[in-house]
Amino acid sequence: MPSTKSSPAGHEIPPRPSLSLTGKVAIVTGAGSQAAGIGNGRAAAILLAEAGAAVICSDINLDHASLTVSMINEEFGSGRAVAVQADVTNEDDCKHTVDMAIEKFGRLDILVNNVGVGGPTGTAVNVDPKQWARGLEINITSMMLMTKYAVPAMEKNPLESISGRGSIINIASVMGLVGGVPVLLYPTSKGAVVNMTRAMAVHHAPMGIRVNCVCPGLLYTPMLYKDGMSAEEREVRKQGGLLKTEGNGWDCGAAVRFLASEQARWMTGVALPVDAGVTAAIAGSSLGMFSTLAKM
Repeated sequence: MPSTKSSPAGHEIPPRPSLSLTGKVAIVTGAGSQAAGIGNGRAAAILLAEAGAAVICSDINLDHASLTVSMINEEFGSGRAVAVQADVTNEDDCKHTVDMAIEKFGRLDILVNNVGVGGPTGTAVNVDPKQWARGLEINITSMMLMTKYAVPAMEKNPLESISGRGSIINIASVMGLVGGVPVLLYPTSKGAVVNMTRAMAVHHAPMGIRVNCVCPGLLYTPMLYKDGMSAEEREVRKQGGLLKTEGNGWDCGAAVRFLASEQARWMTGVALPVDAGVTAAIAGSSLGMFSTLAKM
């Protein structure tokens, strides 16, 4: 880290923020992706490790989490990542995951709340109420429960002049920012994540903990293509963005890594779209691409 110096005019030059996460410890929930694919959670875990962090890879499917761990350890060195099986709607599992970070690596600096599901289809008229409640539990309550145990752990960290004490990144969606989606649960829950992020940012800023969220657009990830997607559907999604290119899990992971680092030191309560410009200039003609969400 460059030392603070004075400019010729006598003005203090502030220390330069770094992208390095060396010495930091992260938890990524939903860190396993389907098969060998690169979903948002796996991408985030790998890129945080690439920046120097040690990573607890949490997933309800231990095999999927273990594959992410093996990918990290093979590339960046043995012991850099550990897998844990956890259902993040279970409070005991959330506490156990945070306890593991402290036990294995001695601290916790970064929490990535990535777990989420498409949930039930249907509007308010015909959505199944029990599936609705379960979808809210997975997409919203899980993030509250993980944060409940992560914040006290982060508060034990020394207050660093640039990075503070910790960073929480919630994964929302552009569907939490706009309408035009043919289902009710998914955009409702992701909109709640956006505003929960803002509320958490206010609550935890006095402790030096930043809270932001990433709002991915229509990325091509295992969560979607595991059940098949036609070339036509894929093209509609690609053409819906201003850049006319296809996004993937790495794009979400790169945004997570940035928000976790000192380079985002002056950002909290932010909902960051990673969407090829969809939310910058959305129009009625592009809403058709959202119809593919009915598959989730």
